[in-house]
Amino acid sequence: MTFSTIATALQASVTKAPFGKTQDGTPVEIYTITSGKAEARIMTYGARVVSLKVPDRDGKVGDVVLGYNSVAEYQADPSTYFGSIVGRYGNRLAKGTFAIDGKEYHVPVNNNGQSLHGGTLGFDKLVWTGKEIPDGVEMTLVSKDGDMGYPGTMTTHAKYTLHGATLRIDYTLSTDKTTVANITNHSYFNLSGDGSGSILDEIITIPASRYTPVTPVLIPTGIEPVAGTPFDFTKPTVIGKRIDEANEQLKIAGGYDHNWVLNGQMGVLHEAAKVEDPKSGRVLTVTTTEPGVQFYTGNFLDGTFKGKTGAVYAKHAGLCLETQHFPDSPNHPSFPSTLLKPGQPRHSTTIFTFTTEAKK
Repeated sequence: MTFSTIATALQASVTKAPFGKTQDGTPVEIYTITSGKAEARIMTYGARVVSLKVPDRDGKVGDVVLGYNSVAEYQADPSTYFGSIVGRYGNRLAKGTFAIDGKEYHVPVNNNGQSLHGGTLGFDKLVWTGKEIPDGVEMTLVSKDGDMGYPGTMTTHAKYTLHGATLRIDYTLSTDKTTVANITNHSYFNLSGDGSGSILDEIITIPASRYTPVTPVLIPTGIEPVAGTPFDFTKPTVIGKRIDEANEQLKIAGGYDHNWVLNGQMGVLHEAAKVEDPKSGRVLTVTTTEPGVQFYTGNFLDGTFKGKTGAVYAKHAGLCLETQHFPDSPNHPSFPSTLLKPGQPRHSTTIFTFTTEAKK
C-alpha cells in the first residue's frame, strides 16, 4: 500500500462512520482523516488515536500506533490507555489527594494507592462528542463538577488535524471553578509498525538536562540532572542500550516510565523528543508547548492482549511520549502549576511529525 502524492498543501479529507457501541449501548463514531501523505483514525470513545498510517523509507505504508479493532476490545483493557486522551489529571497524584486554596480534595486511587490518569473512570473511558473541522476532528468532553472528586465543571476540546505526515493536537481547557488539570495523549508508537515486536532497537533523543526521579509507587521526589545516568538522552541513544542497567530508578519502573523536564520554554513550541527507527527509516519528531514529557517503554505490557494485527503485545511492544505538566504537580509547589481557573482557559499544542531517513 502506498499513498498518492497529493500535495501537502491540499486540505485533508475527513469521513465519519459508526464504530460500534460501548457496553452501556452508547454509540461510538470513528473519524478517518486522510492527507495524501498519512491517515489517522480517531474514535469518540476516549478520543483515541486508533490507527496512524505513515510511509517508511521505501514508501510502504504501516500503522505505527498500538490498539484494537473494536470498542469491546478497548473496554476489555482498562489499564493500557492505548491512544486515548487521559484526564482530568493525566499521570499520577500521590494518594489521590491535593489541595486548592487550603481545601483538600480526594479522588479515586487506582494504581498502587495513587490516582492514575484521572482515576477509575477517567476521560479515556468516556465517549466524547466529535465534530468535523477543516483537516480533522474536534473532540469535546464536559466533565461535571465533582466528577471523580474534582471540583468545577471542566470542558476539554481536543482538535486533531492532519497536514501531510504531521498529526497535530490542540487542547483547550476551561472551568467554572478552580481545579487541577493535566491532559495528554497516551498513544503507543512502534515505528517499525504495530505488531512488529520490540521498540528497544529504536533510537531516541530527548532535549532535557533534568528529569523527575520517583518513589517505588512512581511519584516524583523532585528534579535531578540526567548527566551521568541512564536517563541522559541529550544525544541519540538506542532505547535498549541502558534499560537493563543496575539502576534503582530503572528497577522501580521496569524500564523507563519517567517525566523529563524539557529545556524549551513552556508555552512556546519546542522539541520534546525524536525517535528514529533504523529498520523502517521512519523518524518521529514530537514538539510541544508543555514543560515535560513522560517517556514510557511499555513496561507493563505482558502479552495479555492481542492488537489489530493479531500480534501479542509483549513488554516493550510500544513507547509513549506523553507531553504534559509534571506528575503530582499539585503537591509540589516548585513544579509548574496545573491550576485551571475560571475565565483563564489553558491552551496547549503537541505535534507528531513523521519523516524518513535513508539507510545508514
